Amino acid sequence: MESLDIILATARGEDSTHQLKSNYSNLEQLSADMVAFSNSHGGNILIGIQEFKDEANTIIGLSDQEIKNLNQMISNAASQGVIPAINPKTSIVEVNSKMVLVIEIPEGINKPYQDKNGIFWVRSGSDKRKATAREELQRLFQNAGLVHADEVPVSGSNISDLDLDYFSKFYEKRFGRSLENEFLSLDKILENMNLAQNQQLNLAATLLFSKNPDFRLPAFIVKARSYLSDTTNENSYLDSLDIRGRLADVFHRSVNFILMNIHHIQAGQNVNSVGESEIPRIVLEELIANALMHRDYFISAPIRIFVFPSRIEIISPGHLPNNLSIENIKAGNSNMRNPVLASFAVNLLPYQGIGTGILRALSNYPDIDFENDRNNNQFKCTIHRSQ
Repeated sequence: MESLDIILATARGEDSTHQLKSNYSNLEQLSADMVAFSNSHGGNILIGIQEFKDEANTIIGLSDQEIKNLNQMISNAASQGVIPAINPKTSIVEVNSKMVLVIEIPEGINKPYQDKNGIFWVRSGSDKRKATAREELQRLFQNAGLVHADEVPVSGSNISDLDLDYFSKFYEKRFGRSLENEFLSLDKILENMNLAQNQQLNLAATLLFSKNPDFRLPAFIVKARSYLSDTTNENSYLDSLDIRGRLADVFHRSVNFILMNIHHIQAGQNVNSVGESEIPRIVLEELIANALMHRDYFISAPIRIFVFPSRIEIISPGHLPNNLSIENIKAGNSNMRNPVLASFAVNLLPYQGIGTGILRALSNYPDIDFENDRNNNQFKCTIHRSQ
């Protein structure tokens, strides 16, 4: 950071990526701050600045001895107080003849991080807090690739939830042999397929093969609505539908909802033809499949589809995982957030699971925008319509 950056940060005060400290008195406090930044999106700790609640923050600076002591503390905190260890960058910046020590902490690549007491800290606005909620801890471990939501057992579920006829047809199609002729028991087959454990179905099995997925997982539906205007006015919608059922059914009904609420163009076809949809069907299929496969199932919220006169929005719970960016997915990169779900979806949906879906959508209809909203923890796809 340059001196002007520090002056501006001092004037603005603390936020999610800047922390102001007059000094540190102990290793544990510094370690906790480092853990919080590493578990979040990284940031800078500026030491030598006195923060006040009711008056302007003041750059007080540090002495040579204080800087020496802090450098030793930073080294110890990064290597011993943060688990796993991190490598922050430090710099000393002179501001108005006063020395400020800046610690630059990048977003961690080995999440989740904890302090030596086993506490997971995260940034929350301009402060830090302990990550204690079950879903939040699960997402931290999810980002590290240590746990996947689709493998988590569904509370109260059992083998009897399975739609046996539907699963049997899938099994024969995928493996080329009848389920009835297998020597293993059904519960053992499901365990071997990573769909159940101790006769309890996991999330992937429930979404894909159970009789009524929304009975056990009521939040994981699709809420679709078509509007007369370009605002979400509750009193002026054209069509509204809560789409429930097995994932394959949810997929087809979601695509059809959009198709029924957009224009169809004759495009040279005869008068009896239904016409071609203004948005090619393959585009909608790729984007809906992407939403169902890659949403964050640790977040208890539905996928939302909004059809406006000027655009279509598909909003998925959960921002892009890890350090994946919009530029990455446009280049064909992907991160398998729900690997079990994806491994079976290739036989149930027009889904290939190799990161090419976004590319196909854009090649067939380039007027699509993506928004990776980390603050609201959601991913939005906007398909612009030609009115």
